[in-house]
Amino acid sequence: MEEFGIKTSIHFGKNALEYLKKLQGAGIFIVTDPFMVESGLVERITGYLEKDRCTIFSNVVPDPPLELVIEGVKEVIKHRPDTLIALGGGSAIDEAKAIMHFSRQIGNLPDMEFIAVPTTSGTGSEVTSFAVITDREKGIKYPLVDQSLLPDTAILDASLVKSVPKTVVADTGMDVLTHALEAYVSTKANAFTDALAEKAAVTVLRYLIRSYTSQEDFRAREEMHNASCMAGLAFDRTSLGVNHAIAHNIGGKFKVPHGRTNAVLLPYVVEFNADMKEFNPRAYTRAAEKYAAIAQLAGIGGGNVRAGVKNLVREIRKMQEQMKMPFGFKDCGILPEEYQKQKDAVAQGALADACIRTNPRDVSREDILELLKRAYQGIR
Repeated sequence: MEEFGIKTSIHFGKNALEYLKKLQGAGIFIVTDPFMVESGLVERITGYLEKDRCTIFSNVVPDPPLELVIEGVKEVIKHRPDTLIALGGGSAIDEAKAIMHFSRQIGNLPDMEFIAVPTTSGTGSEVTSFAVITDREKGIKYPLVDQSLLPDTAILDASLVKSVPKTVVADTGMDVLTHALEAYVSTKANAFTDALAEKAAVTVLRYLIRSYTSQEDFRAREEMHNASCMAGLAFDRTSLGVNHAIAHNIGGKFKVPHGRTNAVLLPYVVEFNADMKEFNPRAYTRAAEKYAAIAQLAGIGGGNVRAGVKNLVREIRKMQEQMKMPFGFKDCGILPEEYQKQKDAVAQGALADACIRTNPRDVSREDILELLKRAYQGIR
């Protein structure tokens, strides 16, 4: 027997932020980054609240480190708020999740409401039980997985992503596509997660370039914001695959943005999982059939499964080119000597990553090293 449920209440569409009016009179702890404060975006949140009851913790940085989580936990225990709000991209939400989780455990604060307000369209973290925290000394990213990390409420307001710069739109958008495709071919996928993953993937293929091209295309920004959430709902149930297993370790070692890392790897991982070295129309893998189904739904499919997979890979690379993204890690600034020094550690870390367990094809150390070799050079 399988089960599918959604714990997080999702508020989206016009005036979604008005949900915050319900928090009048509550003690609020807001976890965000300095830019949200400097740009005035945090005032979009506090404007619905009683400002004298708000504490703003703006010590969020990309790839949140353990020491900032500890600092945040101390502040939450000190203020004992009724509600914790995460405002920002994946790093802010991940840091807030870890702060919330450990505050509840250490400080005995079980009744706090946890609200996530994403300001990028990429991680889907507002509806997942995952968070990634970095140990800077060891250069390792630790995925946390626990149902207690799920926000109680997610607020999707596309006006908050209207001014996101093009490079961030590209990185986060390709992250959404990777989430959707890995969830879709996961060994834990089911009919309900497939529906969410299909919708998310097709939405990205139709709207990401529009969102990248124009900040004024509100429809495209809104579609991408919703797609990010749907992909998050899917992979929270299915987990991910080798793409993320490698990306977590590349990010920890080389500081390449997570979405960009996923984008570089994605075409190679799709080809690897599809496993179509030999032409045998009777022996297509389940992953190949599902990739081809996505291509068909997006209007880029071919006459058979093989053509559909190839067209999907071609479309991913076309999108990377249109958004001026790197095709290989060499173009991300990773020096050859650093790559050679760290590749074995990356492979070892990827094999130990929990995401690899649900990859649709078994993965060996040699497979990962080959994927890394191709992805480093951008071999097409």
